[in-house]
Amino acid sequence: MARQRKTYLLLLVAAAVALLVANGTWPHRLGAASVPPRQPLPGAVRTVPAAVHAARLNSGTPCTGNFERHALPYTTTNGRAPIRMFNSNGSGLGVDDLDDDGDEDVVLANLAGPNAILWNEGGLTFRKQSLTHGDSRAVNIVDVDGDGKQDILFSRHTLSPTLWRNLGRGRFVEDALPGVEGKVYATNWADMDADGDLDLVAGAYDAGLEKDLGYNFMFTRSGGGLYLYENRAGQFGYNKLSERAEALALALPDLDGNGQPEIMVGNDFDLSDQTWRRSGVGWSQITPFRKTTHSTMSFDLGDIDNDGVQEVFASDMKPYDQDVRTLAQWRPMMAQMPHQPFKGDRQIMENVLQVRAKDGTYQNEAYDRYVDATGWSWSAKFGDLDRDGFLDLYVVNGMIANDLFHYLPVGELVEQNQALRNDGQAHFKPAPEWGLGSTASGRGMSMADMDNDGDLDIIVNNLGRSAELFENRLCGGLGLLVDLRQSASPNTRAISARLTLHTSAGSFHRDVRVASGYLSGDPSRSHFGIPNGATVHSLDVRWPDGAFTTVKNVLANQLLTVTR
Repeated sequence: MARQRKTYLLLLVAAAVALLVANGTWPHRLGAASVPPRQPLPGAVRTVPAAVHAARLNSGTPCTGNFERHALPYTTTNGRAPIRMFNSNGSGLGVDDLDDDGDEDVVLANLAGPNAILWNEGGLTFRKQSLTHGDSRAVNIVDVDGDGKQDILFSRHTLSPTLWRNLGRGRFVEDALPGVEGKVYATNWADMDADGDLDLVAGAYDAGLEKDLGYNFMFTRSGGGLYLYENRAGQFGYNKLSERAEALALALPDLDGNGQPEIMVGNDFDLSDQTWRRSGVGWSQITPFRKTTHSTMSFDLGDIDNDGVQEVFASDMKPYDQDVRTLAQWRPMMAQMPHQPFKGDRQIMENVLQVRAKDGTYQNEAYDRYVDATGWSWSAKFGDLDRDGFLDLYVVNGMIANDLFHYLPVGELVEQNQALRNDGQAHFKPAPEWGLGSTASGRGMSMADMDNDGDLDIIVNNLGRSAELFENRLCGGLGLLVDLRQSASPNTRAISARLTLHTSAGSFHRDVRVASGYLSGDPSRSHFGIPNGATVHSLDVRWPDGAFTTVKNVLANQLLTVTR
């Protein structure tokens, strides 16, 4: 069946791209759809006090108008030659402050070599600590046991996840999550049952499990599918939502604005993406989107037009150019076999940007906003990279698979990562001048302020090449970093909190999450870009339980720690 799945993917890619060329939707047509105004999400009315500590950020290095690349002392290796599908996907990474010294540290997952922590020593220098195993996919940095210290969870694909408990002072001990037996690939965390602690959502990659373990994995309790593990005083209860999953990405958005997260699983191949909503004491499947990506690699959430409503971005495979060189790389793979397209299939083989209308429905506006085609895309994330108050988009690219690209040197499709700048009207334009067009075959990627100077840097875990850190040296704007703490709650980092920064240039919205993109963990520290000349008024925090805190007299170029 694994061979059939690979053949099926080739057919779908060939048909989809041929159709794009035939009907003229590749490359872009000119013109853009107007965006109707939308109402902001309702805020909570119950207010709670919080202590606020402000620390001034570093002055940073002189701006140069681009990003400066730094090679990190780490390489994700595959261990197999030639590299083929399922062992070509690569691994993720996570970013957060693991030792409470104020600097963001990096955790990198490996396929064949050992995982590692890169301890941030300041000045963009790192001390590498190798861990005792690799064989990993996703990275989550999250306070699992509510003791105030950030733990590390690695998904293992053919094994149950491994937990590294944080003992403090840079010490970790390898452990397991009690009750979590599933062989899962993509993972994410939130308080899914509104009881105050964090629950684990996890999806398996069935095609890879079938290849490595045989088809009988489907008939075991810890086989494939989509799981919700509810945290019950440190013991995780078993709840299987779906028998099948090809999960490369998981997101936990609040699609209807009621303060309760849904579960979105991004599936590879012909298995459609699925969305689940809590209904009473159980979960039911819903269909909020008219169109979805076909081979969903990545999810991210972000308010790209500053109206208080998050958009949902999913990445897929579609060439970002139609020049002779690009076609020469893609067409032989596309033309290997004929294909009969699906009738009535909601899946499309290109990126999707779900935008919510006034009536609460979603429509795909990726094409009109110029984000439908970014290559063979993996992790894709929003961040205000140029600090103008609008979220930009960065996507990492590349594919190595001898059975797909046997006609290319070492079976590798070489593509540039794509940096797309938000033009202030929620449309995106390529920004090659930023110097982010690496061709190192990126997989996992995350954004964080690694040198505490108020802008977002980018860390990429590549396959077969050194991991990269792109130091932000763009000119213009200021920054604000916000750390949330809940000292009396097991959800110590306030996962799922919503933040709104009010300025003279408008209001900017962020949320606190554990993971997004492809297998990649996000920092619990939120970043805001503040445009030149703008004045900051206040910061609103909507805590995970709906309580509300307003912080006044906020200044730019600070790290605020808000403790409830």
